[in-house]
Amino acid sequence: MATSAHERPDGPSVVSDTATAPPARERFWNLPNTITMLRMGVVPVLLLLPIADDKGSSQLIAWCFIVGALTDLLDGWLARRGKQVTSIGKLLDPLADKLLVSTALIVLLAMGRIPIWATWMVVVIVGRELAVTGLRGIASAGGQVVAASWLGKTKAVSQNIAIGALLFHYTTAGLPAHAIGMVFLAVATALTLWSGYAYFADYFRGRSGGDQ
Repeated sequence: MATSAHERPDGPSVVSDTATAPPARERFWNLPNTITMLRMGVVPVLLLLPIADDKGSSQLIAWCFIVGALTDLLDGWLARRGKQVTSIGKLLDPLADKLLVSTALIVLLAMGRIPIWATWMVVVIVGRELAVTGLRGIASAGGQVVAASWLGKTKAVSQNIAIGALLFHYTTAGLPAHAIGMVFLAVATALTLWSGYAYFADYFRGRSGGDQ
C-alpha cells in the first residue's frame, strides 16, 4: 500500500494513504457466462447422434444445436446491456462457438451425413476457425482489434443453417433437409474462404478486420 509522510514541526510524521483501491474481481457466474457454458453443454449431446440415428432423435439433437447457436446472440446482448462483459467471457464465447461448430461437422462427417467427397469443406471451415483465432491473438498482442464483419456474420449464419439441416437429415416439414444442408454447406465454405482471405489481407495492410 502506497503511503506518503508529512513532517510536522511539533510531532511525528503523519502518514496518509494515497493508494487506489485494487480492481474489483470479475464475477464468473454471471448470466451471460452461464448461457455460454450451457451452449458448451450441447457438445456432448451432439456426440450422441451416432447412437441415436433415427428421425426423432435427429430432430431433438438438431433443435438442441439450433437453440445453442441462438444463445450466441443472447449472451453477447446480455453482457453488453447489463455491463457484464468479462475477460473470461471474451475467451469462452468464441471458444464455445468454435467447439460447437467443429464437433457438429466432425460428427456429421463420421456418420456419412457429410459425404467423403465433401471432407475438404469441413477441413476448410475448421481450419479457418483455427487460423483466424490465431490471427486474433497476434493482432490483439499488437494492439489491433479483429472485430465482427458482415462477411463473418453471413458465414456464421450459413454454416449454422447447414449444420442444423444436416442434423435433421430426414425430410422435415416436407423439405429435403439433407439436400438443403449440403447447399448451405457449400455456401458457407465459399464464404469461409472469402472472409478468411479478407481478414488476413486487412491484417497485413495494418487495418482491423472481422470475424464471427
